[in-house]
Amino acid sequence: MREEQTRIFKGLWSAMFTPVDASGVPAINELEKLVALLMAQEQDGLYILGSTGQGVLFTEAQRKLVTEKVTELVAGRLPVMVQVGALTTAESVRLAKHARDCGANAISSVGPIYFSGNTTSALFHYSEIAGATELPFFPYQLGNNTMGDIPQFIDRLLEIPNVAGMKLTTGQLMEISAIHLHAGNRLKLFSGADELMCHASLCGTVGAIGSFYNLWGVACKRVLESFRNGDYELAKNFMLEFQRTILYVLPNIWSFFRKAMQLKYDIEIGATKAPLGVQQRIWSDGEVMEISDRIESLAGLMPVFKNQDPVSLNGMGN
Repeated sequence: MREEQTRIFKGLWSAMFTPVDASGVPAINELEKLVALLMAQEQDGLYILGSTGQGVLFTEAQRKLVTEKVTELVAGRLPVMVQVGALTTAESVRLAKHARDCGANAISSVGPIYFSGNTTSALFHYSEIAGATELPFFPYQLGNNTMGDIPQFIDRLLEIPNVAGMKLTTGQLMEISAIHLHAGNRLKLFSGADELMCHASLCGTVGAIGSFYNLWGVACKRVLESFRNGDYELAKNFMLEFQRTILYVLPNIWSFFRKAMQLKYDIEIGATKAPLGVQQRIWSDGEVMEISDRIESLAGLMPVFKNQDPVSLNGMGN
C-alpha cells in the first residue's frame, strides 16, 4: 500500500457517538452538530459506527445513512474511517463498498461477533472485507480475541490486501508491543483504550481512537502531543486524573456522556439502544461540570460550558 494512502492515519481520533432520538433512530440534526464540533476542534480523524457509535445495533440502512451524512459534512477536510463489521461477512462487505462510494478514507471491522469462531474465521472475515474495496483496512481487535499466537496471526494478516493497520482496544500493553515489534511500520496501530493513550505510544502506536475524545478532544490531543514532545510531567498528572475519572464514571458512562455533551456543547446524543445502558444513574449538572473542569484544567484549558456556569461540588473527592 502506498505511503501517501496511509500517512493520514495518526494522531487523535474520536470514536464518534451516533446521536439517536427517543425511538433509537439516528438523530441527524444532532449528528451534524457533533461533526461540526469535532471538526472545529481540529481532531485528526473520525472513527464512526464503532462500539461508541453503536454501529452493530443499527440496521444496515441506518448505518449507510450515518456514513453518507458524516462523509458529506466532512467533505474531505479530515479522514473518516468507517467501522463496517456486522453479524455476517456479506453485510460487512456491502457496508465496506458503501463506505468507499461515500468517499471514506478507510474501513475497519470488528472480528466475527456472536458466533465468534477462531483465528481462521476472523482472518476469513477480514480478508473478505479488505478485498471488497481498495481502501486501507484496519481490523478492530478487542483484546486478544481470535488472535491466538500473535506473530503467526500478524503474518497471516499481512498477507491480506489493503491491510494498513489495527485498532487495538486492550489494557495489555505488551500485546501492542508484540504486534509492533513483529510488524514494524507495516501496520499503523491505534490505541483504543482511552486511559492508555500516552502509554500505548511507547509501544508503537501512531495514534489513539476513543470515546472520551468526543468530550475532551482538545485536552486529550494537547496532552498526547505534549507527551510525544517530551512533557512527561504534564502527561503523568493528566493521565492519572483521567484514569481515575474513567474508573469513576465507567459504571454509568453513557449517562455521564449524555449529560456532559448536553451541558458542554448543547448536543443531545440520546440514550443507548436497549439493552445497553439501562438503569444507569442520572448525574447532577454540578458533578459533571466539576469532573470536566478537573480534566481540562490539567491540560491547561479554561473550561467553558454552554448552558450554565460550573458549580463546585465534592464529586469524586480528592
